[in-house]
Parts: sequence; C-alpha cells; structure tokens
Amino acid sequence: MADVRHRRPLRLAIMDAERILAGAGIDSARIDAELIAAHVIGVDRMKLPLVPLVDPQVVDGIGKLVHQRAKRVPLQHLIGWAPMGALSLHVGPGVFIPRPETELLLEWGLRQLQGVERPVVVDLCTGSGALALAVANARPDAVVHAVEKDPQALAWARRNADTRAGAGDRPIRLHAGDVTDPGLLSELDGSVQLVLCNPPYVPTGTPVPPEVAEHDPAQAVFGGADGLDVIRHVVTCAARLLRQGGAVAIEHDDTHARAVPELLAARRVLGEVADHEDLAGRPRFATARLVLG
Repeated sequence: MADVRHRRPLRLAIMDAERILAGAGIDSARIDAELIAAHVIGVDRMKLPLVPLVDPQVVDGIGKLVHQRAKRVPLQHLIGWAPMGALSLHVGPGVFIPRPETELLLEWGLRQLQGVERPVVVDLCTGSGALALAVANARPDAVVHAVEKDPQALAWARRNADTRAGAGDRPIRLHAGDVTDPGLLSELDGSVQLVLCNPPYVPTGTPVPPEVAEHDPAQAVFGGADGLDVIRHVVTCAARLLRQGGAVAIEHDDTHARAVPELLAARRVLGEVADHEDLAGRPRFATARLVLG
C-alpha cells in the first residue's frame, strides 16, 4: 500500500483533469473528468465524494485517460460503456455511440406500449442494440426484434444482448439485415405495435465533431446528400410492418423538421404525424401511427 504521505486528494486530480479537458474545448469537461475518475477507481460517479485520497498510480491512470480524451477520443470508448434508459451498454470502435437525445424517442415509444399486452417491437438500424434492449428491459412481455446490417455493429449488439440476457432480461431477436431490403422481416408484416429507428441521417459533407468524424462509423452517421437516403426506406418498411394503431418513431437531423414528417404523411396508411424537439429545442424525431388497415 502506498505511503499515505504520497496520496493525493481526489478532488484536486479531478480539478486538474477538468482544466485539461476544458482547455481542449470539451464542453462537458467536469462530467467527463468525474466519469474517468470513477472508471479508474471502480466506483459509481456519485460515490466519488466518499473517496478523499487516492494513490499516485490512480492519479496516473486518470491522467492517461484524460490526455486521450483531450485528443477527442470519445469518453465512451475510454470507459467502455454508454447509457440508454436504465441500461449501460458496451460500446467501442466500430459501433455508433448512443446519444442522450435518443432517450426522448425511447420514452415516447414506451408510452405507446402502455396498455398493450405482449407487443411486438422492431428496432431498425439498431447499432449497439440500444433501443431494442432498453425496450426489452422496460417491457419484459414484449417480443423485440433488432435489425443491423453492419457486421461490427452487430457484434456489439450481440455482446450487449448476451449481457442483458445474463442479467435476466428477456432476450431480443437479432437480425442481420438491411432496411433497404423490401422483404426485410416480411413474416412480421401487419403485426408490429412499435417501430423505432435511429438511422444514419446527417447530410453528407456536414461538419461534425472530431469524436464523430474520427471514431463513429461513417455509415452509421451520414445518410446521403440530404440525409434521407435510409429514412425513406425506414418509412416504407414501417408502413408495411405496423398493425392497425401501431406507431413509428424515427430520429432525424435538426434540418429535417419538415422533410421527415412529409415523408411519413405521404404514406396514406400513416396518420397522426408529428415532429418532436429534443431538450435543446431542436427538431429531433418524427412519429406517426397506422390509421388504415
């Protein structure tokens, strides 16, 4: 054990980390510093005040990760997980990192399942499996299908699915598939209560932060010249899969406040089309319901 005289107050190590991260232009410098410290120590972030002093090797460990973060390596890659709803999901190179904004889409979707027993749910472009696994955790009676075309992302989704099944959640059904395939999940046509999708939607050429440009898979971020290449297929697929009264929610770029609702409204079987803002007041996802069977 290190001599107590060589131990350092944790709060000072976190303050140093925050200063370095703020100097690197990271807006969430304090939160990132605390999450890195919690990861190195092996405690929940909320329990950091219970750790007054740390050994020099802990300070060194924090410093190494802080300097990587200052180079704009995603925090989630450094600590190995990202939150979605009540879950912590494994993430790393090769898979899109779930964003807090997507939790609003998740919350909306779960509200649509209230009062529906044993609903069938489909998560298109699942990536890490975030939405599918969060639904399965919140609704143990649901039959949840998740679709992903990229082999690397699908491997992360399988890892997360195995972890959640091991924790007691009802297993989801993973499918290697492409939303552009007109026969995707055709056995579910007309039976799905909820379709969720966080597709690639950023218009190609749009400037993005280094964490996204250098670390998120481009195919999970960019959706063609107008950002709608994949979304057009999602709308078609959802209209086919949904049952009467079933709902669809699609996350989109903040420039798509009119475009995605228009794509949904153009399908005669879809009604109650609406767009929803994120916590920053930016257009974030569009929804609709199957009104004609």
